[in-house]
Amino acid sequence: MACIGDADPFTAAIPATKVELTVSCRNLLDRDTFSKSDPICVLYTQGIANREWREFGRTEVIDNTLNPDFVRKFIMDYFFEERQNLRFDLYDLDCKSDNLSKHDFLGQAFCTLGEIVGSLGSRLEKPLIGIPGKKCGTVIIRAEELSNCRESVMLQFCGNKLDKKDFFGKSDPFLVFYRSNEDGSYTICHKTEVVKNTLDPVWQAFKIPVRALCNGDYDRSIKVEVYDWDRDGGHDFIGEFSTSYREMCRSQSQFHVYEVLNPKKKGKKKKKYQNSGTVTLLSCLVDTELSFLDYIRGGTQINFTVAIDFTASNGNPSQPTSLHYMSPYQLNDYAVALRAIGEIIQDYDSDKLFPALGFGAKLPPDGRVSHEFPLNGNPQNPYCSGIDGVMEAYYQSLKSVRLYGPTHFSPVINHVARYASAVTDGSQYFILLIISDGVITDMAQTKESIVNAASLPMSIIIVGVGPAEFDEMIELDGDEERISSQGRYAERDIVQFVPFRDYIDRRGNHILSMARLAKEVLAEIPDQFLSYMRTRGIKPGPQPPPYTPCPPPAIHPLHTRRVSRI
Repeated sequence: MACIGDADPFTAAIPATKVELTVSCRNLLDRDTFSKSDPICVLYTQGIANREWREFGRTEVIDNTLNPDFVRKFIMDYFFEERQNLRFDLYDLDCKSDNLSKHDFLGQAFCTLGEIVGSLGSRLEKPLIGIPGKKCGTVIIRAEELSNCRESVMLQFCGNKLDKKDFFGKSDPFLVFYRSNEDGSYTICHKTEVVKNTLDPVWQAFKIPVRALCNGDYDRSIKVEVYDWDRDGGHDFIGEFSTSYREMCRSQSQFHVYEVLNPKKKGKKKKKYQNSGTVTLLSCLVDTELSFLDYIRGGTQINFTVAIDFTASNGNPSQPTSLHYMSPYQLNDYAVALRAIGEIIQDYDSDKLFPALGFGAKLPPDGRVSHEFPLNGNPQNPYCSGIDGVMEAYYQSLKSVRLYGPTHFSPVINHVARYASAVTDGSQYFILLIISDGVITDMAQTKESIVNAASLPMSIIIVGVGPAEFDEMIELDGDEERISSQGRYAERDIVQFVPFRDYIDRRGNHILSMARLAKEVLAEIPDQFLSYMRTRGIKPGPQPPPYTPCPPPAIHPLHTRRVSRI
């Protein structure tokens, strides 16, 4: 569990990874008289606190087309725990001015970064809007994680018959690696240790991120220079060779020998000069750390379930003092927590149908107490359409049930665990959000349920609302000490608890309060998700083939829905 004081959690935000967005459009409006439009796409991002749109970047202009495939990419930091709102504006450029108001507007589309990466194949197609009475065409946005951000390679080299550079001894050779840049220049990216007094050195194996080695371009030239070390820093150049990451990877099953060439010697000796020795690649071991987005792109679905506390300690919903009070002017704390978290998670669920449960209420018509009832009143189909549907079902339940008690968590945890236990192949992951105001009355059973659930593809978020002390809920959060039940410890930490009051913006900015809350409770989900997949040896599903844009757009394959439902 973490708490914040006056510090703004967004100032120290570290992105989960980077994604590259590629934009295409189809059937844009034709705003030119004697030719087709000359489109450009402008990307805007929205501030969290002030909701202002700021320009993030622009693509290039493509002349005379209504179906542009823009080459220039947008590279963005990706945060699972944040709602990253995006806006794509299309313009027909009529002159060289950078002022967009001087150009014809072609339409716009709104989405979140989560929507894009959570779509099948991380490809989102949306209609362009913004010109009344006009069909503005469509925009196609494809996200690709910069996978080289997490790919590393272990390399080991040895030298043979390198040129002798020292007068009284042999050479003291070392290697310097350079990655090539798009402008033709080179940037140093690694230097081996010096092996003293030998012409046949064996350098120690070293591990280097692929991004550092070739900037993610597997065919980009990698230059390796061989030097003889001198104490005064005036190292003698022996020679050089070039390779690529792809070429080195092909050498995993056999040694690859490179000739070390000295251009000056080659120029002087011409045909007599062969080389200044050789360098052999002894081993090339690639290590790729799978990411959360690998699984999402491979088809893993996030199943989101909500459980809301309807115990009497919340107060009469018709009174303003109640935590369940439905004010016409603002959301209550339950609704804020529900919307803050649900609006982010829903981007990773293809059909946006969410089970919504209540506990601790007396139900009509017979007044029986239930700790696992559907908010929409339909036990056979407890699914609500989107977060708006969950909110509507929550408000309707407040009008029909009677708040009662006690506060039992274990029934809703076991409810979700039953479904999680049936799908352990990595195709689905379950997140349960429990929102409650008070003391847990089935603490022993709740601990046992959490210990059992820790071995399942499941995470639990608990948000405490109201002024109560939440010592027991804090105990369920396994950040400091792994939870146990009857001598059994949870396999992993799957619970994140936060008191909502710690994240309320003091100036009354509900949007900022929601963003702060979501950031805190969702930040651990990707790691919890990956810990389950890694301990089970589950790999991501096969990714859809790359999308190749061509007018007219190909029919996108239908998404096969999950096999089980809650």
